[in-house]
Amino acid sequence: MRYCIDFSYLGKNYFGYQIQPHEISVQEVLENALSTILREEIKITGAGRTDTGVHAKKIFAHFDTEKNLGENLIYQLNSFLPQDIAIKRIFPVRENFHARFDATFRTYEYYIDLEKNPFTQDSSWQIWKRDLDVNRMNAACEILLTYEDFTSFSKLHTNTKTNYCKIYKANWEQTGSQLIFTISADRFLRNMVRAIVGTMVEIGNGKLEPQDLQRIIGDKNRNSAGTSAPPQGLFLVDVGYDF
Repeated sequence: MRYCIDFSYLGKNYFGYQIQPHEISVQEVLENALSTILREEIKITGAGRTDTGVHAKKIFAHFDTEKNLGENLIYQLNSFLPQDIAIKRIFPVRENFHARFDATFRTYEYYIDLEKNPFTQDSSWQIWKRDLDVNRMNAACEILLTYEDFTSFSKLHTNTKTNYCKIYKANWEQTGSQLIFTISADRFLRNMVRAIVGTMVEIGNGKLEPQDLQRIIGDKNRNSAGTSAPPQGLFLVDVGYDF
């Protein structure tokens, strides 16, 4: 049987989702927990890879086992796992379901605090200034929606076959001293959201004009875009499937 896991994690203590040779990862911790409880070697395939320090409010992974899963498995896993990883659901799926390739969209949120906040230091980019113009940043979002080649926002030297992505939604909202950027697309490139956010901040503080985004995207050169935003403000918040 193939099963799907719906889970979340705080990425502060991990070197990303994917297993690393010499560093701790979310995948390794979750596989170890499943293997210990089910008493067989379990390998999981996630919906995507998050970088070091990036969080996930909602992410999916699949795994195979011939065993019947007990009703207490979620409780057992949550008791076994560290506090920064939480299992929400485990449910059966078709035998050819793939958590990564069957995803129809992914949605990320990025959080910026414009005031020093000790309670969000591990979950936002604290800029400590109030001169980011949200209207300018949303004007840039409208431009972003008209393009599909995001080479300028991709990490260099990846083995990705194409840098084309279809962005369905991109916008900034401000609540008090906090800004939230929401972006949804069929796929994302390595470092893409953080590179976009870093560029948007330069538009918001007046270093760039919204229209400069057209040139940056057209250059198809990572050096044309802004510096990547730090990882702790980024959250994967949803992944869509046609179950």
